[in-house]
Amino acid sequence: MSSETDGRVQQISIVGAGFMGSGIAESAARAGIRVSLCEPEPAPLEHSRSAIEASIERGVKGGKLSAEEGEETFGRLSWTTDLDSLGGSELVIEAIVEDEAAKVELFSRLDRAADETATLASNTSSIPIAGLAAATERPERVLGLHFFSPVPVMQLVEVVVGLETSERTLAGAEAFAAQIGKTAIRTKDRSGFVVNFLLVPYLMAAVRMFEDGFASREDIDRGMQLGCGHPMGPLALCDLIGLDVLYSVCDSLYEEFKRDEYAPPPLMKRMVVSGHLGRKAGRGFYEYG
Repeated sequence: MSSETDGRVQQISIVGAGFMGSGIAESAARAGIRVSLCEPEPAPLEHSRSAIEASIERGVKGGKLSAEEGEETFGRLSWTTDLDSLGGSELVIEAIVEDEAAKVELFSRLDRAADETATLASNTSSIPIAGLAAATERPERVLGLHFFSPVPVMQLVEVVVGLETSERTLAGAEAFAAQIGKTAIRTKDRSGFVVNFLLVPYLMAAVRMFEDGFASREDIDRGMQLGCGHPMGPLALCDLIGLDVLYSVCDSLYEEFKRDEYAPPPLMKRMVVSGHLGRKAGRGFYEYG
């Protein structure tokens, strides 16, 4: 998963140009990598293009990038609706909706579209890698690369080791993470990996506390910020993650471990079906302008 000339990745493809896919793309492009973002419909691609352009402009205005660096970064990015355009990419990262059936179907298609030597990675936050690898003819080249939101800011990447993932694939993935300025940690292939396995019970305890009327949303969040030194309270963090994403992660964790602390509280389901998904929807546990 690297150039034969200098050991560094030169070109990647990202399938799924939403918030996470666009963030991964921007981080890679800033590191000098050519990136192709793929979506079946033009509208998400246009939104991705505008969002990344605005992010780069903010970086230039904030002094994190020179005007020339910003222009070069944007120039490394391309957007396409053609899944068969993956040829030439050393790494293909899936970043679509957190739905196992959709990901399995996509990995079967990626296996046919990508170069035989390409690594296939999923940005899933909870879905087992083994099922995705089984949909391909290259299970030794399949693994998880779980980035955190917002990707250009957050430094961590969880490298999820599938049952048949080769050591060479793992080493290449960790080198790629370092190349784009991230720190990689390895985790076995079980739902939630490291971070969400520890984080979700804490977040769900806060939701239950609020649901039961034990304390106000503000006091729950202030308690953890001021009492534990957290930069953000749990309910505000739920809103940032997205309640629909968090609900899917909870379902996956509960399905695997059958532990009550992973079960999403009834309030979560009602908020999701009502469209109160957090920051991205303008309303979650808090309201946003």
